[in-house]
Amino acid sequence: MKINYMTAVDAVKLIKSHDRVYIQGSTSIPEVLLDALTARGNELEGVELYSAFAVGRRDAPYAIPELRDAFIPRSLFIANSIRRAIDRGEAQLIPAFLGEVPALFREGYLPLDVTLLNVSLPNEEGYCSYGISADLAVSAVECSKIIIAQINKQMPFSYGDALIHISDLAACVEVDDPLVVVPSETPNEQEEKIGRHIAELIPDGATLQIGVGGIPNAVLNALHGHKDLGLHTEAMTDGVLPLIQSGIINNSQKVVMPHKTVASLVLGSKALYDYMDYNPDIIIKDVAWTNDPFRIRQNPKVMAINSAIEVDLTGQICADSIGTRMFSGVGGQHDFMYGGALSEGGKTFIAMTATSGKGHSKIKPVLTEGAGVVTTRSQAQYIVTEYGVAFLKGKDLAQRARALIEIAAPAAREELERAACLRFGYRFLRMR
Repeated sequence: MKINYMTAVDAVKLIKSHDRVYIQGSTSIPEVLLDALTARGNELEGVELYSAFAVGRRDAPYAIPELRDAFIPRSLFIANSIRRAIDRGEAQLIPAFLGEVPALFREGYLPLDVTLLNVSLPNEEGYCSYGISADLAVSAVECSKIIIAQINKQMPFSYGDALIHISDLAACVEVDDPLVVVPSETPNEQEEKIGRHIAELIPDGATLQIGVGGIPNAVLNALHGHKDLGLHTEAMTDGVLPLIQSGIINNSQKVVMPHKTVASLVLGSKALYDYMDYNPDIIIKDVAWTNDPFRIRQNPKVMAINSAIEVDLTGQICADSIGTRMFSGVGGQHDFMYGGALSEGGKTFIAMTATSGKGHSKIKPVLTEGAGVVTTRSQAQYIVTEYGVAFLKGKDLAQRARALIEIAAPAAREELERAACLRFGYRFLRMR
């Protein structure tokens, strides 16, 4: 099959001033195309660049003061490649549940002209795979007039929604570009305790949604005695590989795509990328599909495990900002917290160490001024730290405060007690 390759310089000439461009994410940012586009900065004006969860090797090259009139970066989830630009005001966040972003494209709230992809070599039928990043790319491609792709020898071929025929690409650029590798975080002692607390509450036959980092890995490490687990998640990481390969995650109890591991994006090691290459047991889907709460709920015993920056004494959960500083985004937390709560036998967890890296308590009398509520107090079920588990469902505000104080860092408990006494009065005092 002959592919009409061209240089990246020629490919990005298809992008004009004031075009609206989506950039594929996960660990597959099309860096070669972005460098070529950035080099055209002095020729362009007002090009809107949309990105979401995207782990880059570096800061986004286009989001610099010198190019602020050429490019207008807008992020639907703040990741490392764009965070400093947002801090400087060179880029902006569009708040949205990640599962609802495809509708912003499809319904014309965020119209697109161009999508930049990083895809696999075509298969025998001429289809290239988006590999590790279906998430927003599926809807972006559907809604764009022009698709420009890096045909990357190192992109795995995945099954599911993320396929495009070579004939539908307006321009192809041949690359041999390693995907970004995200080292698997080794849990520390506190994270291991959190992992064990959560694993004790997960039944056999559960369907997991689990995030990225030390705590999720600690949970996965503690599940090796479980049976017949399933995976229906937004992000798939290295931590699930031992459980899949040992048959602990076999997806046999799932209702939605039984016997298949389902995710919207993948990030991790080269071993993980190699494992999923042409693996029919792994299905990569549009994030509007994976994160639909009413689809999530169809699986039994959904265990939704997410994290937080801070939690207040009533159970309000902030996971996207540090005070007024936007740090990440809502992502899929709400989608899975809602879907998990609706699932028969489902449970939802917010897992965090009791203190921040700077030693500040993450359980606070009230959220930091400017902090955003990602999960409301009405949705909170299990809050877990290394000191234990606070179950909030069905509890009044004073009972919640007592439960949360018991899992807070010991050094913070006296201050939290005083705050709870002032706020909740007699009913809190009666629980001593």
